[in-house]
Amino acid sequence: MPISPNQGSTSGGTTVTITGVNLSGATAVHFGSRTATITSNTPTSITVIAPAGCGVVDVDVTTAGGTSNSLSFFYISPPIAVSIAPDSGPTSGGNTVIINGYGLSTATTVSFGSTSATPTVVSDSQLSVVVPAGSFSGSVDVTVTTTGGTTAPLTYAYADAPTLVSLTPASGSTSGGTSVTVNGTGLASTTAVTFDGTPASFAVLNSTTLVAVTPPGTAGSVDVVVTTEGGSATAAGGFTYVSGPGI
Repeated sequence: MPISPNQGSTSGGTTVTITGVNLSGATAVHFGSRTATITSNTPTSITVIAPAGCGVVDVDVTTAGGTSNSLSFFYISPPIAVSIAPDSGPTSGGNTVIINGYGLSTATTVSFGSTSATPTVVSDSQLSVVVPAGSFSGSVDVTVTTTGGTTAPLTYAYADAPTLVSLTPASGSTSGGTSVTVNGTGLASTTAVTFDGTPASFAVLNSTTLVAVTPPGTAGSVDVVVTTEGGSATAAGGFTYVSGPGI
C-alpha cells in the first residue's frame, strides 16, 4: 500500500494519495491518532488531506472489511530563513546567493517577489540559488518553500546596472589627488571606483553623481571603472594622466 507523498507539514493540509486494493468504501484514514479528510475514494486509491501532526506516524485505512496494514508518514517542521548573502544584486539576475536557516533540506522553491527559482540544497541549514531577473529596481521579499511550509520573508534589493556619462575634469596630474566628478545613472550603490585598475577614494552624492580622488598613475589615457551592486560601467580612456613640468 504505497503512500505519496510520505511527508508533509506539521500544520497539516498536505494532499496524500494512498494506493492499494479493496479500498472502496473507506470509512476512515488515520495518521497516528488523528483522522484525515477523505476527498476521493476508489477500489485502488484514496486521496486525503493530512491532519496536523508531528514526528513519524502510522497511516492506515479502515473499510467495512477491516483495517489495513500501516505505512509511515513523516511530519516536517516549518523552515526558518535567517539570512541571505549578498542581499543585493543586478536586476538582470544571474548572480548566486546563499540562504542560511533551519529546516531547509526539503526546499523546492525560492521566490524573489513573484519570480521563483530552484535552489541547490547544500545542507539542512544552507541553500545556494541563482537569482532570477527582477522586473524593477528595488527591494523584494524572498521566501523559501519546503515540504514543511514557507519561511517568513527576507529582503533582497535589485539594482540597475550603472552608466557613466561624463568625468569632470577629464585629466589631471600623474601624482594623483585630482578631484573628479563622475556623472551617470545608478550610482547610489557604488562600491568601488578604479583608475587603470587602481582603487580610488570616492564619495557618493546621489544616484547620478559621485566624486572620486585619483590615485597616482602613469601618463596617458586610462579606463575608469565604477562598480555598484547592479554591476560595473567603464569609461574607456575616460581620464588622462598628465606629467608635471620639469626644468
